[in-house]
Amino acid sequence: MKWGQWVNSAILILATLTGIAAFAYPFFTPTTGGSPFAIAHAQDAPSVTLILTLLCVVIIVANLTSRQMSARTIAVLGVLSAVNAILRTIPGPGGFSAIFFLLVLCGYVYGSTLGFLVGVLSLLVSALIGGGVGPWLPYQMFTAGWMGLTSGWLPDLRRWRIAELLMLAAWTALWGFIFGAIMNLWFWPYISTAQVSPGQAWETGLPFREAIKRYAVFYLATSLWWDAWRAAGNAVLILSLGTPLLKVLRRFERVLGFAMDTSI
Repeated sequence: MKWGQWVNSAILILATLTGIAAFAYPFFTPTTGGSPFAIAHAQDAPSVTLILTLLCVVIIVANLTSRQMSARTIAVLGVLSAVNAILRTIPGPGGFSAIFFLLVLCGYVYGSTLGFLVGVLSLLVSALIGGGVGPWLPYQMFTAGWMGLTSGWLPDLRRWRIAELLMLAAWTALWGFIFGAIMNLWFWPYISTAQVSPGQAWETGLPFREAIKRYAVFYLATSLWWDAWRAAGNAVLILSLGTPLLKVLRRFERVLGFAMDTSI
C-alpha cells in the first residue's frame, strides 16, 4: 500500500473513531439519562460538525497530494453530493428518503473513500438547502458516511447482474434499518422516563444487557415502522433504477479516469 493510501485509511479511521466517540460519550456522562431532551448535543454539535467537515477536507487534500484524486474526481464528487442532496427532498411515506440508494451505489462502484465523502457532504448540503441544520446534523453525516464507506466493502459482482442487483437491494434495505438504529442513539440518552416508559429509557449505570434490552424495546416501539419504509423504498429504487445507474457510474469511472484504490 502506498503512503497516500496509508494516510487516507488513517484519516478515515480517525473520522470513524471521532463519530463513535461523539455518539458514545453521553452514555458515560452522569447528567444525561433523564435530562431534558432539548439539550441533546446542543453544545457540542457545532464542534462535531466542524471537525467532521475538516476531516473531509483533509481526506480530499491528502488524496490530491498523492494523486489518488484529481480535479475530475472532485467535480464528480460535487455533482454526486448535490444530486444526492436533492434526492432527499423527494417526499415519501413514513421514514422514506431517496438519499440512500444512490449513496450505496456510489460507495459500491467508487470505493469506500468516495462513498464516505458523498455520504457526509450530501447530508451537509441537503441540510443547508432544506434548513435542516440542528444538533442532529453531524450524526446524520457520520451515519451516512459509514453507509457509503461500508458499501465499498461489498464484493464486485458485475459479472452476475441479477445477483449484483439483489445484493445491493438487500444491502440498502439493511442499511435502512441500521441508519435508524444508529441515529436514535444521538438523543436516546437524553430521553426521560416522563417521555417514554421506564423500560425504554436510558439510565446511568445500567448493565450492558439491560441497556440493550431497553434500547431494543424503544426502537421497536418508536422507529421500526419508519425505518421499514426507508428500507423498502430504497430497495425498490435499487431494483428499478440500479442497472442503468450502475452503467452511468461506471462510465464516469472509465471516461474521467478517477478510479481509486483507497478502501480500508
